[in-house]
Amino acid sequence: MIRKLAAEGLGTALLLIGVVGSGIMGAALADGNDAIALLANAIATGCMLYVIITVLGPISGAHFNPAVTLAFWLRGEIAAPLAGAYVIVQILCGIAGVWATHLMFDLSILQTSTTMHRTGIAQWSSEIIATFGLLFVIFGGIRSKPDAVPALVAMYITGAYWFTSSTSFANPAVTIARGFSDTFAGIYPGHIAAFIAAQLLSVCITHFILKSLLADD
Repeated sequence: MIRKLAAEGLGTALLLIGVVGSGIMGAALADGNDAIALLANAIATGCMLYVIITVLGPISGAHFNPAVTLAFWLRGEIAAPLAGAYVIVQILCGIAGVWATHLMFDLSILQTSTTMHRTGIAQWSSEIIATFGLLFVIFGGIRSKPDAVPALVAMYITGAYWFTSSTSFANPAVTIARGFSDTFAGIYPGHIAAFIAAQLLSVCITHFILKSLLADD
């Protein structure tokens, strides 16, 4: 269990380093061009996802996301105590990853985001769809081609940065952690609860859809 929790913590921290660090670097080098900054952010995040899922998946299952852990629990594939421990570690290590990123870029370690545009029905519906897509890719991939799951998730998130209005958080731990960074990837803390509610609602809806869609013949 300790190895599994360590893998989840390390993976989630590295995920946030990839998300926030590439956002900082992209924004700094793009000279005000948000499209270039987002492209850098998306590519780096997808690359990091491929690496951490490939390396840490055999240890913990590579959830790095409370929504994914909840989905596995609903399917009866992870016990409630371990699922709860995963979620706690994911949230805490996600925040630690943000702080480590600030340290790397010589920024104030303790911050809260002032990014105000991540709210409203368009953003919330985007998170419902983004989370559905992520779970569809994970469980569909596990059913059809397990070895391809790291690449499938990486490609999906890279694309979803661009085809969702919210830039596809689809992860409560990532959402919380990004509230602690007043950078390109940040989200105003007051908008976090609605994002998480949309993500968790999507998990429940998606569970029933995929239960039928991906059922064994």
